[in-house]
Amino acid sequence: MSEMINEDLVDLDLSADTKEAAARALAERMVAEGRVTDLDGFLADVAAREAQMPTGLDGGIGIPHCRSEYVTEPTLAFGRSTQGIDFGAPDGPADLIFLIAAPAGADDAHLTILSSLARQLMNAEFTSALRAVDDAAAAAALIRGDEAAAAGAATAGSEDAAAAPAGSSASSGAAVDGTASVSGAGVEGETAAQPGAAARPFRIVAVTSCPTGIAHTYMAAESLENAGRDAGVEVVVETQGSAGFTRLDPAVIEAADGVIFAHDVPVRDKDRFAGKPTVDVGVKAGINRPAELIADVRGKAARGEVTAATAPGTPVERSGDPGEGYGTRLRKWLMSGVSYMVPFVAAGGLLIALGFAIGGYRINKAPSVMDHFVWTQADSWGALLFQIGGVAFSFLIPVLAGYIAYGMADRPGLVPGFVGGSISLTINAGFLGGLVAGLLAGGVVMAIQRIHIPQALRGIMPVVVIPLISSAVVGFLMFVVVGKPIASAQKGMTDWLNGLSGANAILLGVLLGLMMCFDLGGPVNKVAYTFATAGIAVSDPSDSAMKIMAAVMAAGMVPPLAMALATTVRGRLFTQTERENGKAAWVLGASFISEGAIPFAAADPLRVIPSSMIGGAVTGALSMSFGATLRAPHGGIFVVPLIGNPLLYLVAIAAGVCVTTALVVVLKGMRRQSPEGAAKEAPGVATAARDESRQPVAA
Repeated sequence: MSEMINEDLVDLDLSADTKEAAARALAERMVAEGRVTDLDGFLADVAAREAQMPTGLDGGIGIPHCRSEYVTEPTLAFGRSTQGIDFGAPDGPADLIFLIAAPAGADDAHLTILSSLARQLMNAEFTSALRAVDDAAAAAALIRGDEAAAAGAATAGSEDAAAAPAGSSASSGAAVDGTASVSGAGVEGETAAQPGAAARPFRIVAVTSCPTGIAHTYMAAESLENAGRDAGVEVVVETQGSAGFTRLDPAVIEAADGVIFAHDVPVRDKDRFAGKPTVDVGVKAGINRPAELIADVRGKAARGEVTAATAPGTPVERSGDPGEGYGTRLRKWLMSGVSYMVPFVAAGGLLIALGFAIGGYRINKAPSVMDHFVWTQADSWGALLFQIGGVAFSFLIPVLAGYIAYGMADRPGLVPGFVGGSISLTINAGFLGGLVAGLLAGGVVMAIQRIHIPQALRGIMPVVVIPLISSAVVGFLMFVVVGKPIASAQKGMTDWLNGLSGANAILLGVLLGLMMCFDLGGPVNKVAYTFATAGIAVSDPSDSAMKIMAAVMAAGMVPPLAMALATTVRGRLFTQTERENGKAAWVLGASFISEGAIPFAAADPLRVIPSSMIGGAVTGALSMSFGATLRAPHGGIFVVPLIGNPLLYLVAIAAGVCVTTALVVVLKGMRRQSPEGAAKEAPGVATAARDESRQPVAA
């Protein structure tokens, strides 16, 4: 902790009356020490973390914290308030405020040191000493763990704690509550004990985690371990924090009598703990009610209540959050299929485009290279590339359907998904048919898995029964029930696209440009991109489909290129970190990676996103009006030789980039203040303005 805090980062007379003002006062000390490069940017990150979950703890403690790109090195600032500040703790205001700042790329060692502070906060002597200390240097030394200062302050703190009435702010409320609850846990544990149980204590394994993984994760672990010692229970904790985590030894889990999950983000590899008595709560319950949780899990063990030994869940469920709605899961299922399909689209599309570039636009009429291939003829090489690309394209719909089903039902969904996708190709149901086939396959497998099967038959279910029944059902539905209507809908959509011209085509280009720049690689962006790639995912795409693909790629290049240009022409409007990001954005934008603009959008969404959308709409409209076409689904400027009307296409991109750049510069210039003015700005006004400019972006 020696490099994280010094006396200049300590304020023993913190006069702030709100958590925002307290964070600002302590953050200003970090700025003065050169630990934070952008005050408002850092405070916005602190506020975003605070919005996820209040950072107040029982016992009069507030620990606002975040990881931020504006932090140069791990830093801790401490403030002590006489009147108390509300940080959302159940027992009232906090008088000990710790502002923890970690760089966005903080290394494991520094995060481990930060976690040690979180554990110290569970020590009543430590917090009492901080309330008693009267010198900033001594407070910093106490927090750092300097032995002489810590010993003297701890003595004073112990005297102060002894003199304080029970339940006062000078004593640790968390510790008082824990002691009272632990005695109950011990009584219940003795009642539940089996004969001979005295030979070894009750054993609990626990997992703690929080959204940031810096403070609450380790405080909950320390709290549970302390309560376990008081109750005579062995508690071993796996902290899944920002410094990474080391999995508990399987032998330790196997020997455990119960499990406690204290978490606000999904527990990783949760299936390891199946089949044991389990208590599942939020991370703050692990901090504030550890003895109660221990008592609960011992009670469940005594009653024989265990969690079912279930499968680890589908790939989508393993990556999701608890309590997600059906709409969110449906989107993830579809995106699962799309994410696996896109590499086939990219490889096949680029190969086909190169085939046309080398062999000419009649290369699709060339005979099979199995029958005719001349090593010295360019046409033969063009035909080879075209035919390889065509084979890659033939996998698109089966892969889409198969991996939608995989996202829903894991590996058992692959066989019926691929079968349904192949049928979609056979009946000309195309991309829409692949979507429906994947959802049907996943649904059928999930329904079969819910049927109770005798133990003797379970071994053959995944390799024989499920593939057989699900493929038959999906095949019947696709061939007989839904296939024909879907094929008609696919044909109607294709005819509509082929009929687009004039104003209708331009309006479609505007809409696609807006979608591509709305969330920069998020769901809306992916919908527009998938719509475009679906149109060219055939050996001989229509002219309209290729125009749509061109408009989508052009619009997607605009935001990162515009941010790169803006940081070049008006660098003073951006932070040093943003200027560095701007250099990378040149390459990302040129490569058609819209995500290159995300750091700028996250920092200032109300200015960057609308500007990007307007520029993207301009580019999309111009691309459609110029009649630019594109057979490749990716590549950015590196596939310009494969684009129809390439010069006008580049003009469309340049126009959109200039529009977005101008809007961003103007909007940022309107609110930009000098550092001196920003420092004098009233804390409440500055915080409100910054919060308004940093609404969440769906990226």
